[in-house]
Amino acid sequence: MNIDTQILERAKLWLKEPFDEDTRKQVQELIDHNPKELTDSFYKTLEFGTGGLRGIMGVGANRVNKYTIGLATQGLCNYLKKQFPQEEIKVAIAHDSRNNSDYFAEIAANVFAANGLTVYLFDALRPTPELSFAVRYLHCKSGIVITASHNPKEYNGYKVYWEDGAQVTPPHDKNIITEVNAIQSIDSVRFNGDKQLIHTIGKEVDDAYLSKVAELSLSPKAIAKYKDMKIIYTPIHGTGVSLVPQALGRFGFSNIIHIPEQDVIDGNFPTVQSPNPEEASALKMAIDKAHEVSAELVMATDPDADRVGIAVRDTKNNMVLLNGNQTAVILIYYLLYKWKENNKLTGKEYIVKTIVTTDLLSKIANDFDVPCYNVLTGFKYIAEVIRNYEGTKQFIGGGEESYGYLTGEFVRDKDAVMSCAMIAEIAAWTKDQNKTLYELLTDIYSKYGFFKEKLVSLTKKGKDGREQIQAMMKKLRSEYPQTIAGSDVVLIHDYLNSETIDLISDLRYEIPLPKSDVLQFVTRDDTMVSIRPSGTEPKIKFYIGVRQELNSKEDFEKVSALTDKKIEAVTDDMGIE
Repeated sequence: MNIDTQILERAKLWLKEPFDEDTRKQVQELIDHNPKELTDSFYKTLEFGTGGLRGIMGVGANRVNKYTIGLATQGLCNYLKKQFPQEEIKVAIAHDSRNNSDYFAEIAANVFAANGLTVYLFDALRPTPELSFAVRYLHCKSGIVITASHNPKEYNGYKVYWEDGAQVTPPHDKNIITEVNAIQSIDSVRFNGDKQLIHTIGKEVDDAYLSKVAELSLSPKAIAKYKDMKIIYTPIHGTGVSLVPQALGRFGFSNIIHIPEQDVIDGNFPTVQSPNPEEASALKMAIDKAHEVSAELVMATDPDADRVGIAVRDTKNNMVLLNGNQTAVILIYYLLYKWKENNKLTGKEYIVKTIVTTDLLSKIANDFDVPCYNVLTGFKYIAEVIRNYEGTKQFIGGGEESYGYLTGEFVRDKDAVMSCAMIAEIAAWTKDQNKTLYELLTDIYSKYGFFKEKLVSLTKKGKDGREQIQAMMKKLRSEYPQTIAGSDVVLIHDYLNSETIDLISDLRYEIPLPKSDVLQFVTRDDTMVSIRPSGTEPKIKFYIGVRQELNSKEDFEKVSALTDKKIEAVTDDMGIE
């Protein structure tokens, strides 16, 4: 394999000081023996996506290492100083359980301090949502968390937060990377910080955060009645290990059953193939424990505790996994129902979801006469809506199909800690209604219609993979399907070109959202297929949503089977499985 000249020259810069000796040796090894890995490691610089900076750990400009972390932090420092001249700039830092996360957090802390910024560094691993809370609680201008969320063990990352506690959105995200790219040499990164500017934080922030979480409870009487309900919880070797059980305890639950092997903090995630609660295999040990002790609810959080997957008992007493859309439906329905019951709906409340999340949420919100705002994929866009309406409207809750949910406004990112507490509360509340969570879901489907979704992800790694994904999106725009699963395509939403094309009337409408490389095809029977390249993984994702009327709960299994067949037909037509 021939190595591109520009890539080779970029790599050779890493063979000199100030890069350390070990880094120089690894780069030389790639040049001599592994041209493909060299190309993938140097063909581009890591960029901010929907989740910030994320990539495989290793040497190179396209890898996560002390130098790319240092460059990102120096660029962020330069931008913060331009944005807040003559002001004290405080930043908060957290990290998850991944290999090198604590090391990268210390690197970032030293760079911030070397640039004269005041740093609040957590004393140990903490959930990502607590970092979001800490930024606001400590009146910081920015914050970062070292994490790659639910990605495999070889990944790590760097999420950047702004002063409102939300991940950076345009123009800040692009401006930060512009500052990073403007750094001509690693010599410009100040790695040696003033230790006096680095302050350790811990229990005080934990207590303040958990107190706010406890205030979210809407059914304390139901919890008191069923406080001994058996709940299986696993952090999958991650940051939820301490705070999720504490949050459940503050709500009033007293029978939290652990998986000891998965309470062990380990960045290799030894008990799972992937620490992703979206995958059934990640919950296997917890579900086995549920069978063993006859528990009613299983909850599992990812390494940085911003996503939660759950399993509940169906009508045949089997443990079944709910997908991210189903959990969001249960949560949002419960919140709206209780707010209405408690006479808290004043006409100024709203919920938010992403464009690839089930439209059932919109239908439920409409029934309660509460607006539902649609935003681009990425929880930072949900947080942006909260910021825009702060002080004038009240955010009740929101979520996205990728197992991320939020209640209240004191955190500005998806939060699995509070979500676990709220889901457990809903389980107690439904139990008090002589129902289960599963039966609540079927009641919702009976009332609003049966919605079923499926996500298909195609992995395309490296430079070649990125080019393949770009080619796929280009082809879909120029040769869009005429029919999908036997139904005519009637609408095309092209978020990159900011337009909706009505194929029936041949009219075009502007999409009032920022440009994003997303395509949606809507058919005459309301089937929707959304396609987008992932902003954080080497994947192209296909989100499939189908609808069917459910006239009675007795027809649930039959209708579910019909929707499964329709989804299978969609995947066949799209050639994705």
